[in-house]
Amino acid sequence: MSSSNITPVDQPEFNPQTAQELRAERKRRIEKTLAQRHRKEKTFRFFGFSAVMLGLAFVALLFVSILSKGLPSFWQNTIVVPVYFDPAIIDAGAPPKRLAGETPAHFEERYVEWQIKMGMADWDALIINGIVKKDPAVASQRDELRGLYTSSESYRLRDMVFADPSLVGKTKDIKVLADANVDVWLAGNIDRSLPAEQQQLSPELRQLADQLKTDGVIKNTFNTNLFVNPDSRSSPATSGLAGAFMGSLFMMMIVIMISIPIGVASAIFLEEFAKQNWLTDIIEVNINNLAAVPSIVFGLLGASIFIGLFHLPISAPLVGGLVLSLMTLPTVIITTRASLKAVPPSIRQAALGLGASKVQTVFHHVLPLALPGILTGAIIGVAQALGETAPLLLIGMSAFVASVPTSPLDQSTALPVQIFLWQGNELRNFFEGRTAAAIIVLLALMIGLNSLAIWLRKKFEVRW
Repeated sequence: MSSSNITPVDQPEFNPQTAQELRAERKRRIEKTLAQRHRKEKTFRFFGFSAVMLGLAFVALLFVSILSKGLPSFWQNTIVVPVYFDPAIIDAGAPPKRLAGETPAHFEERYVEWQIKMGMADWDALIINGIVKKDPAVASQRDELRGLYTSSESYRLRDMVFADPSLVGKTKDIKVLADANVDVWLAGNIDRSLPAEQQQLSPELRQLADQLKTDGVIKNTFNTNLFVNPDSRSSPATSGLAGAFMGSLFMMMIVIMISIPIGVASAIFLEEFAKQNWLTDIIEVNINNLAAVPSIVFGLLGASIFIGLFHLPISAPLVGGLVLSLMTLPTVIITTRASLKAVPPSIRQAALGLGASKVQTVFHHVLPLALPGILTGAIIGVAQALGETAPLLLIGMSAFVASVPTSPLDQSTALPVQIFLWQGNELRNFFEGRTAAAIIVLLALMIGLNSLAIWLRKKFEVRW
């Protein structure tokens, strides 16, 4: 085809004004799009910041509520009484001594008789005499004075004389705890405007307590019983957390000795040595599933296996520690594997390239670099186990235990279970504050463990 038959295409005539309008329109669209993006970004930041602030506000509200109720319970109304161990009242005589040629059974019989006589002494009279001596104005109210202090104080005086008979005939200042109802009344936790029939104390005892508080005979002192005494039902004023604390301590020791070594070793094997096949895939899936299983299921497992099958003692820290170890194990494995994965592959390649074996590479190079993350995961797992309640309830650790355990085989309770028990106590006005105080102690331990995890992570952290 000749060039003469080609029809030239008509080119549009260039219009500078139209091009300028197109550029302006394009610019407006870009600016509009940018404005929408910036607006969405600001909206997202606003909602994100609001969510964080709302969460912090709820946390602050929780802590303020707990602290406002729990901190006053770290102080308790007491009376420092100059107790004279009057021989006329303690008339059982000196403790018997074994005579020459006397059989152990006969000596034991005489000693039991002496103890019975000592127990029949009017120990309350010693305390009342001491209060009257300190404030003679209440001498005419001796009957009301007996309800001013908790009932266990008379038994404490008896036990003091049992331990040291030389106290008879001497005077010693004894810090006597006010009765729980008296303490609640003086602390202002009871509505004083209620009619007399709705009050837990008689009008005379309420007036006497207020009078002694005004005169400075009754003082608010630090409540050491909260930390050194076990729980008590007969004398609520003396109830403390010592038994629950020791039970939790024994359980955490078992968790540390069982869960952490097994969990770390399992994670190292799965991550560094195990071949990737269907068996390891099943194991990994089950580990991840176990981490999401409700804690109460582990309690059912512990009740059926450790108690039902192996007949381990009910309500023992040993069983609680084993149950919590099973519950903590998936967390330790997952966090340890994540820490091992965070170590760069170049570390492994460099070690292998220099002639190190697989075992040397893992234990001499990879594991030290992953140690901060492993420690953090292990401590967080222990802190999580410390606050668990549901599995412990199912293995009998909700039973009332009025003694401090001395071994993992003794009956005991735990801090979260003790909080659960106190929360449901019928003397609510008194134990509501005690419950909040126990929560403060538990939170302090958990915050301490998490702070330790952060500190260890910073201390052993290695940058590469």
